[in-house]
Amino acid sequence: MCRLFGLASSPQRVRATFWLLEAPDSLTDQSRRDPDGTGLGYFEPDGTPVVRKAPIAAYADRQFAEAAQTASSSTFIAHVRYATTGGLQERNTHPFSAQGRMLAHNGVIEGMDLLERHLGSSMDEVRGDTDSERFFALVNRETEAAGGDVTTGLETAARWVAGHLPLFALNIVMISGEDLWALRYPDAHGLYVLDRQAGGQHGRRHLDQAGSDGRLRVHADDLSDAASVVVASERLDEDPAWRLLRSGELLHVSPGPGITSRVVLPDPPAHRLSPADLTSGATVAPDVF
Repeated sequence: MCRLFGLASSPQRVRATFWLLEAPDSLTDQSRRDPDGTGLGYFEPDGTPVVRKAPIAAYADRQFAEAAQTASSSTFIAHVRYATTGGLQERNTHPFSAQGRMLAHNGVIEGMDLLERHLGSSMDEVRGDTDSERFFALVNRETEAAGGDVTTGLETAARWVAGHLPLFALNIVMISGEDLWALRYPDAHGLYVLDRQAGGQHGRRHLDQAGSDGRLRVHADDLSDAASVVVASERLDEDPAWRLLRSGELLHVSPGPGITSRVVLPDPPAHRLSPADLTSGATVAPDVF
């Protein structure tokens, strides 16, 4: 299972440091089941998207895996990839960036031939081999059809996939320069959200969060004075305000931060895959970073 992380503090820009793959002592022994790639995305003050990613297994480049990366933005997205479709190449590594947005996906969508036919000329946007990037192209097409309404575009794309394609999980984190979206569907994997007050639950404390296996750590001093919203594949600290998104729930975080959410996919997928159905290489892992 891939790991997702998103952070929004808009309109305030904050400086954050990420260890995208803070390696445990047992890295060497565990490496054959460890990630196939890592990625971080954020935006410059002028809105220019920046993506730092590498299509590597942890054992292939320990220095990269442990390197701290610092950036300033009002939205961030990070992803740790366990490859299911697409080879270990940069074009298949999350997050994907297009049309002023970035997207990362945890899950498996099958029926790529049907999805490609449905995309038609929108396949021109796709550079790699993954189901995730093809879904992103569908989101972008539906957003354009909705007059630039990204929330509607994401909902429409997800509804089409849920109704037409074999699906195991469609957990999504997506950001623009000011907004963040998250979708959990159905309930195969967890996706949690924390509406964090300035300073956290204890007041005037910076943000310092880490997954239980140390796969991702995030530190942001600026969040001692700024509110933020965090989305992740698991609870990253002891704050009791973490909650699990409901199956089919679409979350939108806008500047403020303002938060809206609703269940947009109340029904199970029309062609739901079980773990036993997944094709070779598409495995289910524990719900941890």
